[in-house]
Amino acid sequence: MVKRLWSFISQEVKGLHQAAYILGFFAFLSQILALIRDRLLAGTFGAGETLDLYYAAFRIPDLIFVTAASIVSLSVLIPFLVDASQQGQKEAKEFIDSIFSFFFLFITAVSVCAFFLLPYILPVVFPGFSETQIDTLIPLSRILLLSPFFLGLSNLFGSITQANRRFLVYALSPLLYNTGIIVGIIFLSPVFQITGVVIGVAFGALLHFSIQIPAVVSSGLSPSFSFSPNFSKIRKVFFLSLPRTFTLAISHLVILLLLSFASLQAIGSISVFNFSYNLQSISLSIIGVSYSLAAFPTLAHLFSSGDTKKFLAHILVSARHIIFWSIPVAVLFVVLRAQIVRVILGTGEFDWADTRLTAAALALFVFSVVFQSLALLFVRGYYSAGETLKPLVINAFSGVFTIISAVALMFLFKTNAFFQFFIESLLRVEGLSGTEVLMLPLAFSIGSVANGLLLWVMFEFDFDHFSEPLLKTFSHIFSASIIMGFYSYISLNILSRFLNLDTFIGIFLQGFIAGVIGITIGILVLGLLENEELVEVTETFKKKIWKTEAISPDTTDIV
Repeated sequence: MVKRLWSFISQEVKGLHQAAYILGFFAFLSQILALIRDRLLAGTFGAGETLDLYYAAFRIPDLIFVTAASIVSLSVLIPFLVDASQQGQKEAKEFIDSIFSFFFLFITAVSVCAFFLLPYILPVVFPGFSETQIDTLIPLSRILLLSPFFLGLSNLFGSITQANRRFLVYALSPLLYNTGIIVGIIFLSPVFQITGVVIGVAFGALLHFSIQIPAVVSSGLSPSFSFSPNFSKIRKVFFLSLPRTFTLAISHLVILLLLSFASLQAIGSISVFNFSYNLQSISLSIIGVSYSLAAFPTLAHLFSSGDTKKFLAHILVSARHIIFWSIPVAVLFVVLRAQIVRVILGTGEFDWADTRLTAAALALFVFSVVFQSLALLFVRGYYSAGETLKPLVINAFSGVFTIISAVALMFLFKTNAFFQFFIESLLRVEGLSGTEVLMLPLAFSIGSVANGLLLWVMFEFDFDHFSEPLLKTFSHIFSASIIMGFYSYISLNILSRFLNLDTFIGIFLQGFIAGVIGITIGILVLGLLENEELVEVTETFKKKIWKTEAISPDTTDIV
């Protein structure tokens, strides 16, 4: 039984949409666990000082992960691994051993340095925290230094599984990661408080890595420590990873600075920012990440073989379907934001004021989710083509633009009563304290839209007529989504007359029924428009996902 189950999990997945939907399905399951995790956190601790410290504790370890661990990122390693595998198993094994040896020593050295420097770094990063809060924050951050080590190893192993199209194994990893955190909340936090939750995070990172070990061992590419690594290969990977490292580091530095601003605002601001950010990440993880991950191995193969025409076709079909899924989800999140937050987080210590503020922040975040998703795809497209400078420059500009926007918006919010009244009225948070935090997700979305648009323009510059099919898709989906959102909003008002909105089931049914009505109307509109993406999605779900033909460099297979 166990052998059969593992055979199913480790099998090869073939086809762009099939791989994307499988990754999306497991991303959805992972997000369900993430929602359970956040509900438990919200109900146990509320949006207050404890969770502010918890979320702040992640920032330095996360920054280490995207910098020191970037050498083993999937985007960097997969093209190298594909090339090495084409030369033979021996070359692939030598490459993996060299990278593993370098990474192990490098991440260990960085983590040890960070362990001793945290007492000096954290007061600078979070100037709004008191000395007592910093004393609590330091041990939490030190425990979380285990995460970049285990997640970095998981990325290395994930490169091997994805290069061999074992998408299911990689897709299961986030499930186990969130399971570890939930275990920490339920079983450890009653004894160790927030420290127990942090221990659960480290345990989840270990599970994230461990699930991939059997698949890597069976591939014959299990890493081992090498005392004579191939420094030539290491240098190539390292220098290729540098622009990507800076690109990711900029994104995380932006979040770090926004949270630094939040530490100077009302207590609970960091928690509100993170809860709403996590909620908007649901569609980003299920749609944007899934399509970009599913497309990446094929993009790397097509470009390395010199077939730029089919490379572009693969980018286009992925982008069209990201737009197809992302815009309707974003509109529904805006319309149903209060119901979503109340159902997922509205329990225990998470009160009505926390709900309203988080819902408002969520609406501002999802404004940019389609551009965030497209940016993931465009960046991976450039990486598969060996181009890392353009994403770096664009991301650097967008990052600076985001921070400038945040500073300007916070100043305007504090000094201009009309602007403050307009924002609070628009998002229905009048009379609440701590509304200044809303300027941070607004600035984030402004920067994300700029980032996505600049990458889109750059692709149009590099590939003539790239935008034409995307603009057609965008116009179809945006029109249908607005109509969908309108009918969902009307349905909310009608249903409020018949349902008890003071109960969990009443709020859930209001949001669920209104969402179903809106989605049904949206599908009908797309059907009347004879939308190409709707037809493709329907055809994909009619197939047996596990028995589809492999993607080959042939445009007839790119649907």
